[in-house]
Parts: sequence; C-alpha cells; structure tokens
Amino acid sequence: MAVTTPLPGWLKPVNRLVKLLSRTGVPLGTIHVLSVPGRVSGAMRTTPVSPLTVDGKRYILSPLPSSDWVLNAQAAGRGLLAAGRKSTPVRLEEVADAAEKAAVLRAFPTEVPGGVSFFIRVGVVTSGSPDEFEAIAPRCVVFRVVP
Repeated sequence: MAVTTPLPGWLKPVNRLVKLLSRTGVPLGTIHVLSVPGRVSGAMRTTPVSPLTVDGKRYILSPLPSSDWVLNAQAAGRGLLAAGRKSTPVRLEEVADAAEKAAVLRAFPTEVPGGVSFFIRVGVVTSGSPDEFEAIAPRCVVFRVVP
C-alpha cells in the first residue's frame, strides 16, 4: 500500500472553483477537467488535470498515486476529458514503461509550467527542474490519453 502526502486543505475549494469556471467556458490555460466513473458508485467523479503532449502522445499524470481520481481511472480505464464546455470520451492507459514515464515527467515543467507549483506544494519536488521531475517518475502515475 502506498503512503501518500496528505492533500493540502486548499485543494478541494480550488478544484471546485476550477470545475465551475471550466463549465462556464472560462479559458484556464492548460487545465482540463477529467471525469471518470467512481469505483463503487459508478457515478462520474471530476478533477482538474493538465494534459501534456510528448512525442505526439497525450498524457495525464499525478504525483499522488492513491488519490481517488487515480484509483478510479485505473479501475475504469476510461473517462471524459473536458476543455471548457467541450467534452471528449477518452481511454486512459496506465504507462508502465519506466523510460516513457521518465520522458513524460521530464517534459512536464516545460509543457505545463503552471502545474509545477502543485507538485511543489504537495512536497514531491522542491525546485521544479526537469531533472527533479524525471527523478520522481517511479513514484508518479502516468496515463496515456487515447481518444
């Protein structure tokens, strides 16, 4: 069983605000909203994510491998990815290949600079350098997003 960093208290209110702004069509940079069926209820559960593209493939990642959205995505293998009011069904394939995960994590600070602060705030990186992100790849979950 993985031990996780406790989620910061500000995360739930900020996620609610991001989801509300997204539903109203406000552009949020790289932020999208991912909806996946719950493991128990089957009801759609949503969370803000920042997809990135590496070598022509799209990815979503999490530094918190036992967060509910990650566990739901692992169980369902599918979801809806929304940018503003436009939603697209996607398949979510967990990346097991260490080299592929490392390449995705290394690209994250360059491709999603606004997301670096989240990784710093939850305590998984300190500087946000590509080398530091690559080093945490074994502890992160990476999903390939397939339309």
